[in-house]
Amino acid sequence: MANSQVQKVETKVHIKASAEKFYDVMCNRTHHIAKICPEKVQAVKIHKGEWGDEGSIVSWNYLLDGKAWVAKEVVEGIDRENNKMTFKVIEGDIFGYYKSFKFINQATPKIKGSEVHWVMEYEKQNHDIPDPHTLLQFAVEVSKDIDAYLTQDQK
Repeated sequence: MANSQVQKVETKVHIKASAEKFYDVMCNRTHHIAKICPEKVQAVKIHKGEWGDEGSIVSWNYLLDGKAWVAKEVVEGIDRENNKMTFKVIEGDIFGYYKSFKFINQATPKIKGSEVHWVMEYEKQNHDIPDPHTLLQFAVEVSKDIDAYLTQDQK
């Protein structure tokens, strides 16, 4: 077997919203993210399947570092019991930098609010490509925007 160069970066974000509510937006109401943070995500569209179904294909139009990006992803895994999802990128601008890319996100209930754990697994096109820290920061910011949206009525 060729030695695979899959690497990963990860982070955790504490949010006030419940794990279930956050997961519901990520999994079942993904298209709402464009309304929640339009300055970061311009559109989220479904191409195949249904929102919240494994195997569905979803495209994202988003702004990263001031540039417009597009990604088409397959919902590779859904674990409702643990509020966890895996998206595997199958098309898009990211392939200019990475051979493969996967987003894993899991929301875990805490005494107050919840914690969102983001993991990005990727294989670089070459060793000069930077780790996707800006994309990780983007995920953190989107998580905080979703949290603000979910908790705005709880003031």
